[in-house]
Amino acid sequence: MKIDRIRVDRAKFEMRDFAKHPTGFSLVYEPGSSKQVSAYAVRVYTDEGVVGEYVGGNSVAAAQLRMFGDYLVGRDPFQRELIYNDVKRQLRKFDKMGMGLIDIPLWDLAGRAFGVSVRTLLGGWKTRLPAYASTAAGDRAGGLDSAAAYADFAVQCRELGYRAYKLHVWDDYEVAEVVRTIQAVRDAVGPEMDLMLDPGSKLETFAHAVQVGRACDEANYLWLEDPYKDTGISLQGHKRLRELIRTPLLQTEHVRGLEQHVDFAVGGGTDFVRADAEYDGGITGALKIAHATEGLGLDVELHTPGPAQRQLMASIRNTNYYEMSFVHPKSTEIGRSQLIYADDYRDGLTAVGPDGCVPVPEGPGLGIAYDWDVIEAHTVETVEFS
Repeated sequence: MKIDRIRVDRAKFEMRDFAKHPTGFSLVYEPGSSKQVSAYAVRVYTDEGVVGEYVGGNSVAAAQLRMFGDYLVGRDPFQRELIYNDVKRQLRKFDKMGMGLIDIPLWDLAGRAFGVSVRTLLGGWKTRLPAYASTAAGDRAGGLDSAAAYADFAVQCRELGYRAYKLHVWDDYEVAEVVRTIQAVRDAVGPEMDLMLDPGSKLETFAHAVQVGRACDEANYLWLEDPYKDTGISLQGHKRLRELIRTPLLQTEHVRGLEQHVDFAVGGGTDFVRADAEYDGGITGALKIAHATEGLGLDVELHTPGPAQRQLMASIRNTNYYEMSFVHPKSTEIGRSQLIYADDYRDGLTAVGPDGCVPVPEGPGLGIAYDWDVIEAHTVETVEFS
């Protein structure tokens, strides 16, 4: 079997009631607003008629795919490890995000070719995954606009079945307000629910990170993630922070690739290791990070929701929670989630069951069906390699 051609469609969708914060880059709740968001739909066609599909990515990944798309034509689509290493070298001067945009549909293709799920190809066994509610950033528009609002939403999420809850705070934060919010959420949900805090690298100084970290200590948070404006990449800074607080750190969302993740963990910059099925070289790359983390005796936590993340998490022992990201009390679904699928797959606030878990799709490949009529109706640009 050989790759015959690759098609990439850029589709644009409308996200209602969310806009960029005026003092930062976070998406925040703003009633009546509208924002255009893009998704990249990749289809890998073979000379034997098997097609691999994936919808996701970003503009950086799509631009990098153009750098190596022609190389893929004529290749054996099952040689993912060879393709991973060749493309990695081609993108060595860049962040390598383009690798995931091709690796994931190649895994989907392999599953379809053999009539099994990616989970089965990976030796996976999990059928349901415990999820945590990962909030949108704080706003000042009647959504997550106060400590009480975060606390009330945490209770709502617990009642929906979520076993854990992660706060993303305001761009225009005050340390005292963040500290109050950390404790208010713990007081509201009690000691049983796991809580996490992710400032999204917004805290201005290391001192603010220490203050917020100590508040997490007092409230018994499971982890603190990407606290301050080093942007989550300073191994030495986070090693020092770990010495000053008790709350475990979760880092490496913003470093790319296997070697950098291992360096960060071995160097003492984190307790939990973050990996991303898109950002870190696809399923192939994220699995390498998960196994390297396992070898260090640590846990890996996968970033963001999606069918690739579910298949991958179902195949990893040393991981805890599926991230249901960007949930908000005024919005029940994640962006385009309801639009691009032709089956019952979905992500969003109400996508968990009463047990707080999401199912792992059972069909071949990623296990889901895309609605190509909807995707093509929203397509604004197409690139092909043949």
